[in-house]
Amino acid sequence: MRFEEINWMDVESYLQNDDRVIIILGACEQHGYLSLLCDANIPQALADAAARKTGVLIAPPVPFGISPYFLSYPGTISLRSSTYLELVEDLITSLHVAGFRRFLVLNGHGGNEPAKSRLVELENRLPGMKAAWYSWWTSNSVLEVAHRHDLAPTHANWLEAFPFTVVSDLPEGEKPFPVFKGLPNAEETRKIYGDGSFGGKYCVDDAIMEEVFSAALEDILFLLDF
Repeated sequence: MRFEEINWMDVESYLQNDDRVIIILGACEQHGYLSLLCDANIPQALADAAARKTGVLIAPPVPFGISPYFLSYPGTISLRSSTYLELVEDLITSLHVAGFRRFLVLNGHGGNEPAKSRLVELENRLPGMKAAWYSWWTSNSVLEVAHRHDLAPTHANWLEAFPFTVVSDLPEGEKPFPVFKGLPNAEETRKIYGDGSFGGKYCVDDAIMEEVFSAALEDILFLLDF
């Protein structure tokens, strides 16, 4: 159940029996032909599915992340790393004050990885706090699905093309994987990646996407038991 569906008294009642909460860390950034909010919508869908099975509450998603390399693509909104880390700390601290102690962070964006260290710092400081971190696209379960179907998983390609993230017609076929050196800035990144996909197939059969979603969901259900 999402916070938006309940009031503060419901949260207080929930905390009498459970101290778990799901945190969604997303991003608003280019994803080629897919939704700008892929990185928030995918973990949100996974959280909703997990909550239906477990009853664990879902905090409002953070729809912005650390995406400076995509700023040359209109629609990308990027927070500075320092801003983002403070935001995550304030979010966790507020929920800890309310009585939450176990935090499952469903991360949808690779640029948000610095927040993992801040979570450990908070575990060192906040009494009773425990955190788990899950970036769905890096999990062995999801990568096994990709390997079984001989597919290369990467940014803005088939891996993120769920029915709820596709917002336009997708090109057929595959895109070559760009080759480059160094750490490109935003302008260089757009020149390298063009439409925004990092390469590979743009889409695959819905049945494969269902396998990916189910694999990630099973991981999340396992992690919620902590």
